[in-house]
Amino acid sequence: MPRVWEKFKAGLETRIEENPKKDLIAKAIANGLEKVEYEQKGESVPLMVKIKDAVFSKLVFSKFKEGQIVQGFYLCVEKKLRHTRAGDLYIDLLLRDQTGKVQAKIWKKVKELDKKFAAGDAVAIKGSVEIFVDEFQLVIEHINKATVQRYARYGFDPALIVPTSSFDPQKMWKEVVGVIRSIKNPLIKKLIFNVYTANKQKLMKFPATVMHQYSYRSGFLEQAVSLVRTGKFLAKHYKLDSDLVIAGLLLFDIGKLDSIDSNYQSNLSKAGNLLGPIALGRNKIMSAAKKIKKFPNELLLQIEHMMLAQHNFNQGQNNVTPMFKEALLVCMLTGLDSQMSIMKKIIEEDPDGQDFTSHYNFFRTPIYKKD
Repeated sequence: MPRVWEKFKAGLETRIEENPKKDLIAKAIANGLEKVEYEQKGESVPLMVKIKDAVFSKLVFSKFKEGQIVQGFYLCVEKKLRHTRAGDLYIDLLLRDQTGKVQAKIWKKVKELDKKFAAGDAVAIKGSVEIFVDEFQLVIEHINKATVQRYARYGFDPALIVPTSSFDPQKMWKEVVGVIRSIKNPLIKKLIFNVYTANKQKLMKFPATVMHQYSYRSGFLEQAVSLVRTGKFLAKHYKLDSDLVIAGLLLFDIGKLDSIDSNYQSNLSKAGNLLGPIALGRNKIMSAAKKIKKFPNELLLQIEHMMLAQHNFNQGQNNVTPMFKEALLVCMLTGLDSQMSIMKKIIEEDPDGQDFTSHYNFFRTPIYKKD
């Protein structure tokens, strides 16, 4: 059998070498193997891998050479009106779904289609794939702003067009609420419960950050779950006030809910730019505490301290440093958790099949992609 396989392989390689499309065939095979690997793992096949597979099927494995038709829902990340050398207007787009990004162009009916959507919108598109300077791009023929009301019956789900937590937000919410209800101090329990229930809609979908840790849909909630799981264990291990630790872990970053403007894309809001998440978070906590009868000033001061110390400690500033054990644990644990999330993201987003990532990353050093 091995000899038969060797002869078959040698014959196949010879035929490929003699084929004028040999370079394209080699790329098609490599892309196909990558697609199969994702499918075998039960993972979503990245957008560019799917597009390349469709194009290679046309260019290599079929007599047809026309562009593959693509239709579906994407996020319009960038939209720019440009002119060709001849002076004709066209639209240059960057589209994405949760698996990746692709360049796109609108050459026809530019003024008409330009009015139908804006950068940051979810869009329903129909177009074809073409190769331009050895790169794949979509040529859009039809495009509309996609809303749940209009397109849900056609399979539109906002969670499918942006990077999203791999965990069910409903289950994460249930777990966080369970932790809050387990708090023994009734005032801390009421404070956190009131803040979280008042912001449930944002908590279910907001990222924890715009660019770094947990920077995807429902990332804030995933971060909260990760922190309280570890925090409860460490508070018990170090014999700390578990209720106070949970308060620090669940409230330290609560200002992000007002500082991030997150629909499909995450950007800083006007308040986020002008005031920042620390001031916004402190205001939110103080406002909620005022609505609770006889909320102790000392307890509020400790919660405020944990929030301010965490941000200063993990951003290398020294004006507020952790001054009691629970504050120190909150600072150390949130820093560790965020860096673990960032390292995971760097590894997952690295495009090369090498053992190490590039050193151009948050840590400024190559990351070893061990199995």
